[in-house]
This record gives sequence, C-alpha cells and structure tokens, in this order.
Amino acid sequence: MTDRKRRYSSELLDGPTKAPGRSMLRAMGFSDEDFNKSQVGIASTWAMVTPCNMHIDKLAEAARIAVDEAGGKALIFNTITISDGIANGYEGMKYSLVSREVIADSIETVAGCEAFDGLITIGGCDKNMPGCMIALARLDRPSVFVYGGTIRPGKNHTDIISVFEAVGQYAKGDIALEQLEDVERTAIPGPGSCGGMYTANTMASAIEAMGMSLPGSSAQDAVSPQKLQDCRNAAAAVIELLEKDIKPSDIMTREAFENAITLVIALGGSTNAVLHLLAMANAIGVHLSIDDFTDIGKRVPVLADLRPSGRYMMSELVAIGGILPLMKRLLDKGLLHGDCLTVTGKTLSENLAEIEDYPEDQDIILDFDNPIKADSHLRILRGNLAPEGAVAKITGKEGEHFKGSAKVYNSENETYQAILAGDVVAGDVVVIRYEGPKGGPGMQEMLSPTSAIMGQGLGNDVALMTDGRFSGGSHGFVVGHVAPEAAEGGPIALVENGDQITIDAVANQIILHVDKTELDRRRAVWKAPEPLYKRGVLAKFAKLVGSASKGAVTDEFEPSK
Repeated sequence: MTDRKRRYSSELLDGPTKAPGRSMLRAMGFSDEDFNKSQVGIASTWAMVTPCNMHIDKLAEAARIAVDEAGGKALIFNTITISDGIANGYEGMKYSLVSREVIADSIETVAGCEAFDGLITIGGCDKNMPGCMIALARLDRPSVFVYGGTIRPGKNHTDIISVFEAVGQYAKGDIALEQLEDVERTAIPGPGSCGGMYTANTMASAIEAMGMSLPGSSAQDAVSPQKLQDCRNAAAAVIELLEKDIKPSDIMTREAFENAITLVIALGGSTNAVLHLLAMANAIGVHLSIDDFTDIGKRVPVLADLRPSGRYMMSELVAIGGILPLMKRLLDKGLLHGDCLTVTGKTLSENLAEIEDYPEDQDIILDFDNPIKADSHLRILRGNLAPEGAVAKITGKEGEHFKGSAKVYNSENETYQAILAGDVVAGDVVVIRYEGPKGGPGMQEMLSPTSAIMGQGLGNDVALMTDGRFSGGSHGFVVGHVAPEAAEGGPIALVENGDQITIDAVANQIILHVDKTELDRRRAVWKAPEPLYKRGVLAKFAKLVGSASKGAVTDEFEPSK
C-alpha cells in the first residue's frame, strides 16, 4: 500500500513523533504489522432504541473481521439513531431530521480525527442512510455503504403502518380495542427497517442505484445469511477501492443521482427521497434541484406495487430477486446511465450484465406497457401557496385533482387530536403549518395525521398539506415540504379556515384562491412566531437550516458540478 493511498493514517501513525498515538492503539490490540495496513473505520448505527438497528452490531462485527482478513485494519465506532416509528405524533419527533445532521457530523468527526483511510457505514432507520452518505461525501475517502436490511411481515401481512392506521380505525369505532392490541403485538416481528417502500427501503434502493452500495444490498432481509455476506463483501470492496483510489466523488456524479431518482420513481418511493437526495448532492458538490425530479419523472413510470399505496412488502420483492432485475429493465429501456462507476470498481452496466429477469408469474413489478402510473408519483407543485415548491406523493389511486376548503392547524398534535375527534370531514384540505425546518423546528413527519385520516376512511375525500414532511408510510392526497415555510412568512402562514385551495397533480400547481389584496392585508398583520427552543440541538438546527426546497441542510453551499 503506497503512502499516497494511505495518506490519512500515515500522517497520524508514521515516524518517531507519532509513538504516543501508536502506543494507544497497541492497547487496543494493534501489532507492528497493523501499522502498515490501511485503516478502515466501520461506522455502526447499532442501538437498542429501534428494531431497525438492533442487529447492526453483528453486521459491523462481520465487516470488521472481513476487513482484517482482506489485509486492512478495521476499527468499529458508533453513531446515534432515533426511532421515527416510536416518536411519531410526539414532540420528540422534531429530533428526527435533526438526527440526520448529527449522524453526518459525528461520522465526519470521528473519521476526520482518527485518520481512517477508508470507511464502511451501516445504516438501518430512515435518517441513518442520508446521514451516512452526507458524511462519506464530505470525507471523500474510499467507502461503501451497507444497508441493515428490511423487516419481515407481521401477522396477517401487517407492519408499522398497519398499527398507525388501526388507531384511526379504533377512534372511528370500526375495530375493537382487542383488535387494535392484537395488531400492536404482532405487526413488528423482529429486527429490520419498516417493511414497505417507505423511507428506509427507498433510500437504501437509491444509494444502490447511485453505486455506493454493493449490488443487492438494498433488497435483503435484515436477519439473513445474505445480509451477513453483504457485510463481508463490503469489506473486500473497500480494500479494493483503496487499492484503486476510488472515492465517493468518483461515484456520486450528477448521472448517478439521476439513476437514484429514476429508481425511486419506478419503486413508488418516499417523498423523503427528495429531501435527502438534495442534501446528499449538496454534500458532494453536485447540482441537483427539485425540478430535476419533475424532468426525470416525465419519462419514468411507477412500476412497483409496493406499500404504502400498493399491496406488497419489501421482503416479498426480495424473494423474487429484489431491485436488480428492475434496474436491468430500466437500463435496457435507456432510463439509467449504465456507464456510472460503482463501489464494485465496475460500471452499473457491468454489474447488471448477468442479472436475470423476474419470474414470469410475479405481479409485484409491472411491465412498462401496464404501469401503476405512466409518470412519476412524486410531483413538484408550485403556485401562490408554494413559490419555492412543494412535494406531493400522488399515485393516481387517490385522484390527481383536489379542491376543498382549508381547515388550518398550527401544529401536528393539534391536527391529530382534531382528526381523531371527527372534526375533519370530507372536502377538507387540512393545513398543518409551523412544522417546517425552522418552525418546527425539525420538519417532523405527519404519519399520525395521515394514518388517522386513512384509518377513518377519509383517504379519498380529504387532502393534507404541510410545511413539514411525511413518513414514507404516508399515503392519500398529501402535499409536504411547502416552501417558504410558515415560520419564514411563506404564504402557508396566511391561509385561513374556509379558504378554497386547489391541488393539481397534472399541472403541478397548488393554488390558494384568495386575491392578492386580501393576502397583502393578512401579511401586514402577520407576526413571526417566537422560536420554540432557545438552546440545544433543536435551537442550533433552526438557526442553521435552509429551505426544504434545497434539502433542509445546515451547510448549504454552491455546487461545483
């Protein structure tokens, strides 16, 4: 291994003056030979606070052993995780998006200080993945991302969204308390990320399409021999990347991000992919905007019949071959850039060359001539309600147009209680504001309100819009990321009960039917709210964070490419 390829650890460990550092590493089991090896940091997101990450310690250990066997020297370190599923509907959910930045900052901090030559990051829950990727982009050292894997279905084909929606059914009186408790006890059978094409599985798939994880990594059960082998393979891959000096900046190109967006659309993925891909592009210095999702979406259909809007779970897609056959189909249709470099050291086309198609009798991934939707379900809406844009998730099953009367709430919890109490009725456009990146702060997910709406049978009769965001498990006629947000004086702050609002997912418009004179009058009396948090991580985030239309990042800069 040349000094050039070991430049980080060489600076920290070589020569007589570095004896103190070597002495400390000897206490951790380093031998003389180990100091001549490339050091690989393994960032583990293991924690016993969520099923998504409870098994990752075993995956990190498998990767550590394999790195050492491949000729490197691995060191495991931890970063945090939080649980969206546990925190949803509670004030603590405001820490969720904030954790993405904390994860990125902590990985960068450890790797930057410890002078690792290469990195393997292992993520499970939603924010782990973009957090890991932002850190890898900033550090720009040979790296591989490993997905912790998907959970298996619960009893009667249930998952975490089944529980949230059962709460709404119970509130309406459609199911008994005993039925709600049965779903609660059986929907989450063990380790792994939430089972539909929600944010975790969406982001894992996007990262694989981008080339930053090994082929197949995003479509494996969390508890499986395949996932352990994926970790071992990642160890071998990072050693090869070190030999070839292939870094994230060589892989995370503009074309790679286009591949990621294409796959997210074909899978019917989460709106959070817009937020996170924009943030990842910012970190690596690639120019990406919300309008790119519109442009790519015009030519890419939705092909996967996966939850939350569809029928199947990720584990069922795993059983028929995962996402690789879908990527091969997209490549053959000219919808993917096949010449993009990946962490295998090969191009995307080379990785997919020998991939076989799905079994003929499967109905999870549909054909191009019979798509679920002919163009993207991720709609970037603009209009006098969202001058900087908003993100809608419209599969077509809930319709493509909605006009109704505004019912305005200034927090998620206020909205949730109103829905459960029956105050939201057919024809309402539920407006949840002051939940944006600054105003929340933290842009918490609106899974509890959307699930309550679905559970009460109003999914086709009510629309919901917010300057917050949605869980990947949310479905219905929902619009999030409205920008500018209410706390910044965006038009959403001026909406009043009874105002007529039109959401058009064909023309990509969101219109408040109030004339400019009246809006000017309302703006003249509007006052910015006092910050809810004056110190701590939420206060820091609120001071630093930018618009959701640019990824809600805390270190925005002008991209160079």
